[in-house]
Amino acid sequence: MTTAVDASLVRLLDSPGVTGVALVDAVTGLTYGVAGNVEEAGDGADCAELAALIAERLGRAGAEGELESVIMTSTRRHQVLLAVERPAGDPLLLTAGMDRERANLALATRSLADRVAEVLA
Repeated sequence: MTTAVDASLVRLLDSPGVTGVALVDAVTGLTYGVAGNVEEAGDGADCAELAALIAERLGRAGAEGELESVIMTSTRRHQVLLAVERPAGDPLLLTAGMDRERANLALATRSLADRVAEVLA
C-alpha cells in the first residue's frame, strides 16, 4: 500500500541523478517513507545521529541557528541531508542519495529543498 508520503517521495526521484530518498524523524531516526534505492537514501537512524552530531559541534563552535543541510561526497556518490521544519513535532530530515556522474549537486539539492513541502502536504 502506497502512502501519500511515499508517492511524494517517488516524485522527488525526478531530480537528475537522485537515486534514493527518505523522510526521517531527525530525533528518533524513524523512517516515515522511502523511494528509489533504500540503501542510497541512507539509514534513518544513522542520518539522524550524524545530523545531531554535526549540529552539536557547530553549536559548540559558535554557529547560530538551526542546521540547514549536510552534504557528503565521494568519488561516485553524493549524500544530502536536508533539515525539514514542520509546525508540530520533531523536525524531519529529507535524505537523498545521488549518482555523482548524473547529478548537478547544486541544482539537485535546490530542487529537493524547493519540493520538500510537497512531501509534507
